Formats: sequence, structure tokens, C-alpha cells
Amino acid sequence: MDRECVSLLPSVCEVLADSGRSLPDDTSLEKLLDWFTGLTKAGGSLLEACPCLPEFISTVVHNTASDPGVLSFALKVTGLMAATEDGFKRLQESSVLDLVFNLHHWQEAGLWEDPCLRIGWIQGLKNLLQHPEALSFFVQSDFIEPLLQLQTDTSLFVASAANQMLAHILLFFQPVSPAGCNGVDKKEEDAGMTRASIAAITTETSTEYTAVVSAVSKYLKESVVPTENPQLHQRLQALRLLALLLAQAGPPLRVRLLQTVADSLEELVTAGHSQLTLPLMDVILAAHSSSSADEHVPDRLVTTRLLSSMLNINKPSDLIRAAAAVLHRGHHDTDHTARAVKILLLPLDIITSQTLLGTNTSGKTHTDIHRKKRTRKLFSILRKDKYVLVSAADRHRVSLVEHLKSKNSCISMICVCLTNTPQITLTPSAVLPCPPPLIVTAVLSLLRICSGVSSSSPTGCSEVCRNVIGSGKVQKCALEALTALSSSPGAEDRISDVFTVVIQYLDNPDSDPTVLHKSYQVLLKWKSVCTDLSCITDQLRQDLAEVVRKRVCDMRWEVRDSTVEFLGRLKSAEETSDASEALLAGCCTSPLLTEALQDTESYVRASAVTALAKTLAHSWQQGAAVTQEETEIVTRLIEILSQDTEGFARRAVVQYFIAWFSTHSSHSPPLSPSSSSSSSTSLLMQCVRSVLSQGSSDLDWEVKVHTLELAELLLDQAFSGHQGYRKSSDTLQASPHPYGAASDQAYTLHTHTGAHTEGAESNLTGALNSLVKQGVISALLSGLFDCDRPVGLKACRLLITLRETVCPLSLRATVASVSCELPSWGWGQEIRKTLGMKESDWAMAAQREADGGVMDILTASAAHSRPDTQPGQEVIVDCY
Repeated sequence: MDRECVSLLPSVCEVLADSGRSLPDDTSLEKLLDWFTGLTKAGGSLLEACPCLPEFISTVVHNTASDPGVLSFALKVTGLMAATEDGFKRLQESSVLDLVFNLHHWQEAGLWEDPCLRIGWIQGLKNLLQHPEALSFFVQSDFIEPLLQLQTDTSLFVASAANQMLAHILLFFQPVSPAGCNGVDKKEEDAGMTRASIAAITTETSTEYTAVVSAVSKYLKESVVPTENPQLHQRLQALRLLALLLAQAGPPLRVRLLQTVADSLEELVTAGHSQLTLPLMDVILAAHSSSSADEHVPDRLVTTRLLSSMLNINKPSDLIRAAAAVLHRGHHDTDHTARAVKILLLPLDIITSQTLLGTNTSGKTHTDIHRKKRTRKLFSILRKDKYVLVSAADRHRVSLVEHLKSKNSCISMICVCLTNTPQITLTPSAVLPCPPPLIVTAVLSLLRICSGVSSSSPTGCSEVCRNVIGSGKVQKCALEALTALSSSPGAEDRISDVFTVVIQYLDNPDSDPTVLHKSYQVLLKWKSVCTDLSCITDQLRQDLAEVVRKRVCDMRWEVRDSTVEFLGRLKSAEETSDASEALLAGCCTSPLLTEALQDTESYVRASAVTALAKTLAHSWQQGAAVTQEETEIVTRLIEILSQDTEGFARRAVVQYFIAWFSTHSSHSPPLSPSSSSSSSTSLLMQCVRSVLSQGSSDLDWEVKVHTLELAELLLDQAFSGHQGYRKSSDTLQASPHPYGAASDQAYTLHTHTGAHTEGAESNLTGALNSLVKQGVISALLSGLFDCDRPVGLKACRLLITLRETVCPLSLRATVASVSCELPSWGWGQEIRKTLGMKESDWAMAAQREADGGVMDILTASAAHSRPDTQPGQEVIVDCY
């Protein structure tokens, strides 16, 4: 903690303790709390570093008129101070702890109803519960009961904090397990504690800890399946806590928790509450993953039985979600994973008629034909309401078909299945019931059905097929799955089919903008795995060129934007390939993108600028002669930067020149503004000064930051190879705050000698003159006093880099100077005038802001104390 900031803390505490004052927002308190937290985690003592805090806390908690945010802050800080045994004892001796965390005190004052205070109470206790004495204090104060009640608080933030708090107590103070068991060593490392201290906790607090475990176990058992007034929120909170505990608990605690709640979990599985399926699966999978691999161990038997029950529940929608949870967990239980895969593939198997189950070979087989006949027979039985004995698999298939006939259920289940298909194809071959390419074929079949092109399902499934026709949600999920499936084993065998289906979607007038955008993404992804160009036929190439020309003129700006973006990515230097050239061989990309620069929508104009930068990068790398087309493009870009009313396009223009300059810097010799060649180099350097001038005076802060990035590239090039020069990204030391005072005089940059040779001095002076002519120095000095903090910080860092290059501390004698006029900027003067601050006071306040929330609090206080302060002026200095 900086000495200057510590010296200001008494004043800050005085402001915070004054109930008549309020802060503009709570971010300053959060900054201050982060500051204290960092000091504590670094091993420092908050009491020794900030001796004014105890008095501040005592003052605040005695004043019931204090702002709830300040009270919550005081509770959290108290916990931080008591996180060490020494700090805990000193606060307990002064009775601060008893007062701060006294529930009755806050309830009688009518402040407990404020969720801000309840969160402060919870997090304050969590902060101090880091040693045995703290646990004893917690148990002896009977805090466990109110903490359990807060699990179902009306505020979700409070309930979540209480949930995390209980987990912290049970996990942090649990008995030491043998080394290497269930990540106990990792938790000790995370807590920054030695094994000796853990052992001390176990010995001294075993009674208190046992009491907490008993109370929490009883609460969980009763909350999972409450006997009276069952509330969904209460069950959800209990399951979340249980999942958190079982995932991280060592064997003793995990076994005890499972023994306590096993019956309740069994009852919950049997009850089949759809809303609890996923949290229940989280609990079961957490317990199953952390339990012993020995199938005969009691806790393993319990979790295996629960997991098997969940993968055999009757309601198809819940069953599919349970199967998806198994797959997402990355479970390595072969039997359960295989079961989950079959459950997830069954809806696709039904709706597409692809043989996804029961065979591991492609094509129509006798088994496939038999399965279809069996399915039709089951539908017939179902329609005639006949009683017949069928297998469990058949019953499940019939039940699933019935649910798929409901449109909402159908779309929901199909989307869950599609989302999981990429992961399914990556499971071991022993688990997969079919080859991965067949899953790709099934997704393509589904896309054809959705667009109404075909319906290849059995007669009995026609009703199901109607539910997905025209469904944008299913189309989007299928296209997302198709994008991910490009990396599945054997996917390259389906490239031709993928291109055909996707181009049909791009050409379909009924495709909505998002579907078209995802179709472009599929093309780009599958293009990257295309090694056999023979699959890109002339007809396919022609169809794509036609649809791109059509979509770039679409009435919907989102479609035009997606098309322009696609062209840029397809032709970019980073992603270009033989497949890219083959796909768009018949399409003239640059004219389409140039035309898009005139688009009425700013997003499209911005995308066109970005796309042009990507498509022209190849010629930049080659150092090709400038073309008339490139000259016209640059002229139009300069117009956009100076005239466009939207920031998106102007940002893209500056980034265009950044990309151009970066490409030249890495492939060409140093650039010179006096270059007279006809290459794109001379054109670029002719534009740099204009870009820097316009970009640094832009109203959009992101444009200004990008402009400074361009200035940084020019700095790097100018001083490339100069001894002692380091890029600004390498100089991360603290820098003066950018909101410094500005004068209206011209600035003079001096070069120093000493160890400099005459040649080095001349080179340095030449580099500085070049930077001045290009407008780099003016851009940096303008950015230094900008009212947007990111701009000021960036400019400040670059100027420090420049200073350290031309004025190293080891050199003193001044031999040369380069002058640079700084445009008149009145922002700093306006602020000083508003707050009535002298230049020295302003510099000090700027340094406070750089250190954290101490400038915000004191500046707000100063603004409030001025009778002539207008609303909003109190935060003018913090306008970022």
C-alpha cells in the first residue's frame, strides 16, 4: 500500500463515517476493499498498516443512520482485519467483533432488512473464518442457524453468498485426509496454509466443526425433500450446496454427507421433478466423480445406483437432459456414457431415419430395415391401443415419439441432442453405436427436413417432421453442430454434402439473418478441413458466387453485414487456402466490398473496411505497386474517418491503417514519409499524418485509442534498433497520471548526450523530426489530456517510453532540440476551474485516482462541500 494513500485514509474514513454525506456510487468502496484484500493476501497486517480502521468501524456501527453501503463495507473490512489470529484477538479484546456481527443490533435498528447489510454480514464472517479461533467464535455466537435461514433469502445475491459461506466452513475446516486424496492438498495450497496449521485446526476445533457438519447435514436432508410446504427455491439451494460440497470434500465429509442424504436423493429421483433434473444430476455426478473407483465401496454403490436411476426415468425430456449432463461432465464410466450417448442420438435416429443406433457400419442394413418395420408396428399398436408386451427400449422409443409430437417438446429435445452431437463423435469407439460421419449425415438430413426439401422419416414420424419444418431454432442449433462437427473423425468424407446443403440455405429466401450468418460460419469451418478440391465442383462454385452477389444486396442489413464479413474472412491472408480460391474463383470480391463502403448501415460499412484490410493484406506483404482501385479505397476511407457519423466505421478505418502499417513493418524496410516510389508504401505514409490528426480529435474514445496504437507502431519503427529503446508494452512501471495540468506553450523535446556518439545523436534527432512531421508527438500530447481515461493512460505510457528513449537518466548534457506545437486543449483548465483547484492540488488528486478509490471518495466529498456545485459536477473528474 502506497505511503501517500495510507496518509489519506483518516480523511477517507472521516468522510465515510459522516452519515450526512453519500457517495456518487459504490465502485469507490469496492476499489478500496480490493486494495485492503490485496494487502491481506500478500501477508500484511491491515491493523498495522491502517490503524485508523478500528475507530472508523466503531463509529459507523454505532451510528444507525449510516449509509447501508458504508455499513456493509465496514463489516467486510472487519472480517479482513480479523482474518489473522493476531488481528482477531485485538478486535475481540476491544469488543468490536461482538458489536459488528451482532444480529440483534442490526435487527433492532431496522437495518437487517436491507440485503446490502446481509451480504456484508455474510462476507465479513467468511473473511474472518480463516483460523480456529474464528470458527469457535462463529459456533459460540450461534450464527449457524441464521446462516441456514439465509440460504433461502428473498435476495438471490444474499442466498448465493450464504451458500458459498457454508461451503467454505465445511471444506476449509474439514479434517486432514491422507495426502493426495480428492484434491485436499490442492485446497490447502489455495488457502495458503501449511499442513501443520491444518492439523492445528483439526485438533482444536473438532467439536465445533462436528456441530456445524451435523447442523448442515440435517438441513440438507430436510431441504432436499421437505415434509411441509415444499419450496422449489429451498430445494434448489440445497442441491447447489450439496453439489459444491461433494465435488470438493475429502472422504470423511463426503461419506457422511452421502449417508445422510442418500434416501432423500432416492426419493427425489423417483418423484421426477423436471425443474430439479439438472441440479440433481450435478449432485449425483459430483458424488460419483469424487468417490472411490472401487465399485464395491458403499458410497460408490450409492452414486452408481442413483446415476442408473436417472438414466432410466420415464419422462423423455428429463431423460435427455440427464444424459446431456453425463456427457458434459466428461464422465469416464463407460456403461453410463454409452447409455447417455444412445439416449441423445435416439431423437435424431427417429426423425431422420438414419441408422444411428444398433449398428456400427454405414448404409441400409437388414437390422435397419427390421428396425423400421418394428417402429411401424409399434405405431400401429399405439394407434389401436392394443395391449402387447414390448421391450424397455421399444417402450422408451414409443414414449419419446409421443413427446416429439408436441412441437415445443420436439424442438427443445432436438436442440439438446444437436448441441451434444460434436462431443458424442469424440467419445471412444467402444461407446459409439455408429461411425461419426453418419452423425454428420443425420444433421444434414435434419437440415433438409427443416427447410422442407425432404422428409425421409418413416410414415409414422411424419407428424414429428412437421414440427421442425421452418423452425429457426432447430436450424441454428443444427448449423452450430455442423460447424463443430468439422473436426470429428472422418468428417472430410461429407464435405461435398455439407457445402451443397449450406449453399441451399444461403439461397433460401425464407432463411432468417441469423441462420444465414451461421451458414457462412459452416462454410468457413469446413473449408479449413477441405483437402480434396475435387469436391468443389463448377456448379457449386457458381451457385456460391451467385448467392453471395445476391446477399450482399439483401434488404436486411444483418444479412449484408454477414456476407461482407464472410468475404473478408474467406479472402484474408491468415485464412486463405486453395479451398478459398476454389470456392470464390468466380466472384470478384473487391468490387463488392468497395461498394459496401457506401452502405447506409454503419455496421456494414465497418465490416467492409475490415474485410478490405484482410483481402488487401496479401498485396501489402508483396510490396506490390499501388493500383487505382487501392488509391480510391484509401480516399474513401479518409472520407469515412472525417465524415462518418457513426463510430463503428471510423474505428474500423484506423484499424485498417494499423493492419496496413503492421504488415509493412514486418515485411518491408523502414518506411519514410519522403518515399517517392509508386508502391503502397508511399501511399500509406501520405495518409499517416491525416489519420493521426483526425483520429486524435475524434469524439469516440475507441477511435482515439486505436489512433494511439498507430502512433505506437510509428514509435517502434522510428526507434527500432536504438539502444535503450523499449516498447511501451514492456515498460509496466507506475506512470504519472494522464490527467495532469497542461500549459498552452510549445513543447520542446531535448536529446541528451554523454555516451552518445555524433552519429547516434544525428539518428535520434532525425527520428524525432520524422515523428513530429508524421503528427505522432501531437497525437500523444493531445491524448495525454483527454477526458477518457483509457486514452490518457495509453498516451501517458507512450510518452514515458519516448522520454526514457531520448532522455535517459544516465545522460545529462543537452545538445539538440526538436519543437512541436500542441493544439490548445481546455479540458484540464475546465476541471480546475470547476473544482477551484490549483495546479499542484490537481496533480495530487490525479495521483490519488491512479491509486484506487481514495480520489473518488475525497473528490466527491470536496464537491459536496462546495455550495455552488451543480448536479453531475461532483463526478466530472471521474467521467470515464
